[in-house]
Amino acid sequence: MSADVASTAELATPEEALDFGRRLGAGLRAGDLVVLDGPLGAGKTVLAKGIAAGMGVTGQVTSPTFVIARVHHPAGDGPALVHVDAYRLGGLEDIDDLDLDTDLTDAVVVVEWGAEVAARLADEYLMIRLHRRTDDVREVVLEPHGDRWHT
Repeated sequence: MSADVASTAELATPEEALDFGRRLGAGLRAGDLVVLDGPLGAGKTVLAKGIAAGMGVTGQVTSPTFVIARVHHPAGDGPALVHVDAYRLGGLEDIDDLDLDTDLTDAVVVVEWGAEVAARLADEYLMIRLHRRTDDVREVVLEPHGDRWHT
């Protein structure tokens, strides 16, 4: 994936979204930031579940809306997954209060609703924009930011 060129995919079923997330999660490493953006029902949490499965972390992945952030520990040698929901955060100060800077070096951080804060968290991140079409297919646009995402 080019560092400056978006790529797209279509996910017709939740199983395809989970598989897409698994493949992505299998290649993530400590320090990676993945931002999931899209309206309610677009599939952000389903994609996060797939990422967690691909990383091999423990614990049930659910929307962290009411707890703001959940840490899922690795079942093996890989990094932890910090799953954050920025929807209920009041502003950038709330993001600072979560102390994600520390997690960004030791874990993979996946932020739902994080488009407004992504650049503040890190220079390098993968923005994944999801859109649910009327036929229930999810359109996914991957927007890499920084050299980490250049392959």
